[in-house]
Amino acid sequence: MGDTESKLTGFSLIGGKSVEDHGAGFFGANPADASRLEPQFFSATSENVELAASLATEAFPVFAHQSGQARARFLRAIGENLTAGGAPVIDRAHLETGLPLTRLQGELGRTIGQLKMFAEVLEEGSWVDARIDGADPARKPAPRPDIRSMLRPIGPVVVFGASNFPLAFSVAGGDTASALAAGNPVLVKAHPAHPGTSELVGKLVQKAVKEMGLPAGVFSLLFDASIDVGIALVKHPAVKAVAFTGSAAGGQALMRLAAERPEPIPCYAEMGSTNPMFILPGAMRDRGAAIAQGLLGSFTLGSGQFCTKPGLVFVPQQEGTDFVQGLQSSVTALGPHGMLTQAIAKKYSSSVRKRMDVGSVQAIAVANAILEDNCAAGTAALFEVSLDEFLADPELEEEIFGPTTLLVKYGDKAAILLAAEKLHGHLTATIHGTEEDLANADDLIRILDRKVGRILFNGYPTGVEVCHAMVHGGPYPATSDGRSTSVGSRAIFRFARQVCYQDCPDAALPAELRKGNPLGVMRMVNGRLTREAQS
Repeated sequence: MGDTESKLTGFSLIGGKSVEDHGAGFFGANPADASRLEPQFFSATSENVELAASLATEAFPVFAHQSGQARARFLRAIGENLTAGGAPVIDRAHLETGLPLTRLQGELGRTIGQLKMFAEVLEEGSWVDARIDGADPARKPAPRPDIRSMLRPIGPVVVFGASNFPLAFSVAGGDTASALAAGNPVLVKAHPAHPGTSELVGKLVQKAVKEMGLPAGVFSLLFDASIDVGIALVKHPAVKAVAFTGSAAGGQALMRLAAERPEPIPCYAEMGSTNPMFILPGAMRDRGAAIAQGLLGSFTLGSGQFCTKPGLVFVPQQEGTDFVQGLQSSVTALGPHGMLTQAIAKKYSSSVRKRMDVGSVQAIAVANAILEDNCAAGTAALFEVSLDEFLADPELEEEIFGPTTLLVKYGDKAAILLAAEKLHGHLTATIHGTEEDLANADDLIRILDRKVGRILFNGYPTGVEVCHAMVHGGPYPATSDGRSTSVGSRAIFRFARQVCYQDCPDAALPAELRKGNPLGVMRMVNGRLTREAQS
């Protein structure tokens, strides 16, 4: 990474360069001791928001009509820049988040891997869903016209960086990669918890834009200490879609802004989840101790700051005594858990205290951790409640962002089906069962089909594989649109729309729809999937 890319300015990246801002100043902070990290960053001015949106508007028609091969080269260039310049990015992310270096190295690899995956999707080309219904002049009573359709880019996309994934769900993360892959300029609103990391990555993306000879407005990065810049971006008429990963309150506010515009736009908000886990009786008898240790590792992984953390566990009342006791002793022995920011640590502690005040809930284990002053840290906590009390209090289903989970004791099969039916939308659900348990769990599985985006069997939901089949989404309130995913190659479909061409001359058609099929993509021609050219 050259000196130009590694030097932090604290200013927005717009039009291929750092653009001086005069908004409110703020600093990144080391969560371990709250020490201030230089340099000072500045919130983007309204003038620079307008400049970024204007440049994105100018860039859109050029970038949208780049070939899939050209956009693939661009994504690969971003990945190569991240590979070459990753060391200072990881070092700064470690300072700003307190996340272990090994975790950040893995996250950088995932970020690069996502870019490569979308590049491969573009190179193959069939993602555009090309469909052709040829003309039939002899059809009676009226001739059929030649009709062809495919997916086209939607327009400039605003991406909000996430607090808990400074790389994989941030400046060059999955939302940015999928929006760029679809052919849309991207305006990133950096998360204020890791501004230095965001600028370093932003410069590497900016460098790739220049290397590929693309319009500078294809990518911009804007900073903000508060929410004003994000609001301005979502409300700007040039913006055609929003991608967000964060809190329910933040996501729902953006949904309202996007819906209330004169021209409403889609808002793809991933807003967290409690990710219910169901432990069936046979599995509890056969391997309860092992499940307890796996659960402990999952709900405390990353200090419980994952949207896929299992925060709700249904335990058979007659079989779970040893399981609960083992989990209690393990939680009690834990040390402090470092949190991403002091604000997150404060919110977590407040949420734990609030749950302790609920009369129907028992705090059955709290870590004997010693927390230092001025550090962003929390203590693990284990709660327990009866199924009847759980069903009577909807707030118990809400996410607590941190290292805690709630055990819900159930009686018979009818009780667990009732519990599953009462759940709202979540990202994941997990079932632990023996072969016999699962053979008799079809009714539970069918209920969960309607409640979540991903069902796991005999595993743990933390960890989301980046692959073509992955679904990282779920019904509201886990996400704003349960039909979509923010991880996996199908994330590209969020940022594209269908366009139909009727009786269009062959030379004027996109290459994917021309008779000769010059790109060799898979197409539906008169109802049949084929890569063949039309005669």
